[in-house]
Amino acid sequence: MNLLKKLSSRNFFIFNLVLLGAIFGFSLAFLSFSCASPAGTRAKAQESPQAVIIPQDALSAAENLQTAFRSISDKVLPSVVELKTVSIRRQQVPNFNGIPWEFFFGTPNEENREREFRSQGLGSGIIVRKSGNTYYVLTNFHVVGDATEISVALNDGTELAAVLVGKDDRKDLAMVSFTYREDLPLAVLGDSEAVKVGDWAIAIGNPLGFMSSMTMGIVSAVGRTGGPAGNINDFIQTDTSINQGNSGGALVNIRGEVIGINTWIASSSGGGSVGLGFAIPINNAKRSIDEFINKGEISYGWLGVSLTDPDRDMAQALNLSGRRGAMVSQLFLGSPAEKGGIQPGDFITSLDGKEVRGMNHLTLMVGDLKPGDRAVFSVIRDGASRDLQVRIEERKNETAADSNKLWPGVYVVPLTQTVRETLKLKDGTEGLYVGQVIAKSPAAVVGLLRQDIVTAVNGEKVTSLVDFYRVMREKTGRELWFEVQRGEATLETPRYKR
Repeated sequence: MNLLKKLSSRNFFIFNLVLLGAIFGFSLAFLSFSCASPAGTRAKAQESPQAVIIPQDALSAAENLQTAFRSISDKVLPSVVELKTVSIRRQQVPNFNGIPWEFFFGTPNEENREREFRSQGLGSGIIVRKSGNTYYVLTNFHVVGDATEISVALNDGTELAAVLVGKDDRKDLAMVSFTYREDLPLAVLGDSEAVKVGDWAIAIGNPLGFMSSMTMGIVSAVGRTGGPAGNINDFIQTDTSINQGNSGGALVNIRGEVIGINTWIASSSGGGSVGLGFAIPINNAKRSIDEFINKGEISYGWLGVSLTDPDRDMAQALNLSGRRGAMVSQLFLGSPAEKGGIQPGDFITSLDGKEVRGMNHLTLMVGDLKPGDRAVFSVIRDGASRDLQVRIEERKNETAADSNKLWPGVYVVPLTQTVRETLKLKDGTEGLYVGQVIAKSPAAVVGLLRQDIVTAVNGEKVTSLVDFYRVMREKTGRELWFEVQRGEATLETPRYKR
């Protein structure tokens, strides 16, 4: 019995010893596995081949493009500057001594105080010319046009005082100059006529105050019109990121040549870029550089017409569907156009052999002519094409604004079925609807009113635009009058004598 107990105790001891050894061994193996696994995993991850292998030819092409962008940066950034402006305006404010009614009604027998308001602005500019130690910077009118103080910040951070050399609000261009003794690179101006949709477009400027920024995209469209504040340029559209502060900066091509001047953005929120940026084509500004430096202003050629782009109904009524050009709706009496034989109703298709894309394009083309130039205008009149030579004069703001001489001074539209239904006119009503009468013009002087229905001109019945403009040419030599339907009444206007 004692022997059995001894044997059992011995076996129990051995069993425990084996169990303890097994537990110890398992724990050691677990610890070893836990410590070794991450290292092993890392080693395998490091030793495994890359998931993406870039073909050498593709990598070379990307590196070459990267080299091109770096070269553009090195070349162009030093010739684009930051423009800081301060505009000061003074406004009279009433004295206020704490008495409530003085705030609203002022202080009796005492003049109001004049207070100065200062507003700061920020934009960009392009160094385009040098004369001695004077550098000339091209920018936008809306960047520096009303500035009282202007300073230039160079690419290296150097700030210098600048002065306004000249400005022009029609093209939204301006020029400032500054003095600097060290050499600075001038921007290389390209040819914006050679720009095509899909070309690389790189914007360089100071968006939102971030100096010397460079963004990249493509040319989205060319020949865009409808810029802000009556700007007459035919813009380059780009999806390159352009923001406030980029105005006046450079839009360059893949060669680092300036093809445009960044000017405005279209945004539903009125804030930052949404991929709709617009630049003034550099060719529109090349002549302006010399004129700013030599005269301080830009001179424009003047034809003496008011233009319109015919809508679908008007184009169809005049047999102009599918044609590109601009229509002469009004004519300044005594203008170069009248002297050269152009008449209201003429549709101008080309100028000196160059196609006219619309009224804004023709306005720009005529503006770039020099006073004294003789230009050939191709027009369509009564379905036939003819060439008319006109001697261009210099545009004077007071002359261009004198509506007293704007002949005939009325915009009429055909009475389509849609127009009849909109105006609730009787079926069979004939004539032309008066859409607008220009103040102080001959049509206004004789009492023509908007919404009148013109049924005859100088006694001859008119039922279409073709009739209207034919009679205007043939029957209105020295005087003009209309027969109109006004409401339920039919009347004849007084006569205007030239």
